[in-house]
Amino acid sequence: MSFKYLKLVVFLLITISISSCKKDKKVIKQTEVTFTKEGELTLFKTTTDSTKVLIDIEIADTDYDIQTGLMYRNSMEGNQGMLFVFDDVTERSFYMKNTKIPLDLIFIDGNNTIVSFQKNAKPFDESSLPSNAPAKYVLEINAGLVDTWKLSVGDSMSFVD
Repeated sequence: MSFKYLKLVVFLLITISISSCKKDKKVIKQTEVTFTKEGELTLFKTTTDSTKVLIDIEIADTDYDIQTGLMYRNSMEGNQGMLFVFDDVTERSFYMKNTKIPLDLIFIDGNNTIVSFQKNAKPFDESSLPSNAPAKYVLEINAGLVDTWKLSVGDSMSFVD
C-alpha cells in the first residue's frame, strides 16, 4: 500500500512541476513615440529669397536625441520634421536603423545653406547616407517633400526654438 501511495505522490509532483514550467508568452509592446513641437523652421529659395516652406520641428541636440532621431515613429505629418543640431561643421552620415518612415535628409552647412540631399531613404535600411559636404544641421522630413517643395542646393533655412 505505501509503495502505491509513494508512486502516486511522485506522479503528482512530476505533473505539477512539468505544468509549472510552461513559459508564459510575453508580448512586448513598443511605446509609440509622438511628435513634440520644439520650434519652427523656414526654408527659403535662393533665387527669390522668399519663404518656400514653414514647418514645425523637433530638435535633436543631445547625444541621445541625435542617436535616436525618428526611430520607432509610425508616422509624421507633412508639415513636421526633425532638425539635428551639431556643435561642429563636418561631413555627416546617417542611416535608417529602426526608422519606420521613408525620409528625405537635407544637409545644411554652418551658414544655414543647403549643401546636399539624400532623398527617399528606405525604412530600416542600415546603408550609409552621407552628406558629401560639411554640414552642421540635418533636417529629416517625409520622403518626397524635397521634390514637392522644389528645394535645391544653395537654398537656405532659419529656425527658432
